[in-house]
Amino acid sequence: MDASFPKTEKLCGKYAVEQLYKEGKRFVVWPLRVSYMQTQDDSNRILIWAPKSLFRHAVDRNRLRRQMREAYRLNKMLLETPCHIAFNYIDKTMQDYKVIDKAMRKALLKINQSSHEEVD
Repeated sequence: MDASFPKTEKLCGKYAVEQLYKEGKRFVVWPLRVSYMQTQDDSNRILIWAPKSLFRHAVDRNRLRRQMREAYRLNKMLLETPCHIAFNYIDKTMQDYKVIDKAMRKALLKINQSSHEEVD
């Protein structure tokens, strides 16, 4: 699988985001809150969010989003079923990349596990 992160993998559009938060399932893998929904598409689409209420400086929000994108990009091969996923950063402090990467791996494996349970 390609380790790139093209625009086609970014979740955008008001309707798609609202549908994900309304109908999707959610869980927490600290420091991320993950909302996901299986789709009929062949591709995964993700949304990455770091709140302005917790990080007032845009530099900090951009750094967190960049770290989450990189962790997803390197671990997206763990995801087997097509999904729309939203990763929300919920910790009040900035974590190291290692913590975010570990949480991203756990989240992707948990999405896989739950999608296999739904099929069975």
